[in-house]
Amino acid sequence: MFDELGKKLDSALGKFRQRGILTEPMIKDGLREVRRVLLEADVNYKVTREFLERVQTRALGEQVVKAVSPGQQIVKIVHDELANLLGEGKPTLEWASSVPTVFMVVGLQGSGKTTTVAKLAKRLAKEGREPLLAACDLYRPAAVDQLVTLGEQIGVPVHRGNAAAYAAGEPGSDPVDVAKAAVEVARRDRRAVLIVDTAGRLQIDEPMMDELRRLKGDLEPQEILLVADAMTGQEAVKIAEGFDEALGLTGVILTKMDGDARGGAALSIRGVVGKPIKFVGVGETVDDLEVADPERLAGRILQMGDVVGLVERAEQAMDTETQETLQKQMLRGRFTLEDFLTAMRQVQKMGPLEKVVKMIPGAAKAMPAGGVDPKRMKHVEAIILSMTPKERRRPEILDGSRRARIAKGSGRSVAEVNRLMKQFKETQKFMKQMKGMMPF
Repeated sequence: MFDELGKKLDSALGKFRQRGILTEPMIKDGLREVRRVLLEADVNYKVTREFLERVQTRALGEQVVKAVSPGQQIVKIVHDELANLLGEGKPTLEWASSVPTVFMVVGLQGSGKTTTVAKLAKRLAKEGREPLLAACDLYRPAAVDQLVTLGEQIGVPVHRGNAAAYAAGEPGSDPVDVAKAAVEVARRDRRAVLIVDTAGRLQIDEPMMDELRRLKGDLEPQEILLVADAMTGQEAVKIAEGFDEALGLTGVILTKMDGDARGGAALSIRGVVGKPIKFVGVGETVDDLEVADPERLAGRILQMGDVVGLVERAEQAMDTETQETLQKQMLRGRFTLEDFLTAMRQVQKMGPLEKVVKMIPGAAKAMPAGGVDPKRMKHVEAIILSMTPKERRRPEILDGSRRARIAKGSGRSVAEVNRLMKQFKETQKFMKQMKGMMPF
């Protein structure tokens, strides 16, 4: 997410970091490079101009803080203004005073709308809110079946419309009728939130908007969320403008942020449309939906990491009992290769290693040019699994012949086994140091 934009911005801002004193000409010259990077990332021209004007005004008027270099101050200003560009504070959802709260999810075909509906439902279910999904996309072949399948996958019920009946023009099969019936089901079953998956088209057209207006009028939704494909760049901004003009959007969910998106849509939508980005889709699984916190997104763009996001991933992925066991082992200074393997598997549950590493402050810049090789963890796992239980608990007994046997059993080289043991010893040493720092 924002990888290419982040690298180019970091390079442009690097010129400021190299200066001991910043003059007005230097600031203007450096910001010209930032302007080029933003426009290449497909950020709206007007948004780019206003953004740089705010940065320049603040940079020229900022009082020099002796403890911070001028270059660092510029980076801080750019970070703050990026966060401001993305939104004001952490985005929230509007909730009704009585059940159900209704969320209408709209968008064009191919934007990932139906999958996003399931992702949102999964996220809300984790927060303790019981959702119901309404399958009101009766145009696209298999759209209803897709939502039903996703609902079964995440354990959320789906009130389905009948696409075949709709195609035959049978009474009671209108998407608005389906949505109204879903409201009654949600009310009866005390479901906290009803998420309505509406029909998409290949492009915005009047019949589509008329149907959405009727749905809005009958459902009176608390949220109308547009799912927009970040890969389409400025086209996503135009689509957002069209939907907002017709329906009055309350927010946007940007999908495919893990792909080759240049970041322009994310940085332009709020500036042009005036609607906040509430969530971003960062992968293909039903867990890959993140809150679009402006501060955290700005940090990621500038490759500063995202510690809060890292903690959230850990809390969602890691088993509490396992965490407590590992913590006790660390504090006792008895961290074995079995514990090492358990900890590594817990980290793997947090998602692709490269994504996790990028959330650690400073780690993105330290990564090798080819990125993190996920196979490396599998190789380590194979080596440890080729050991006997006794060897895992007492790695000090691993002599040359044992290491040769382990290498042969895991399909790795003896050099890799030796490298792992060296890394493990360093980890053990660190654990003992940590234990010595504890006040108990």
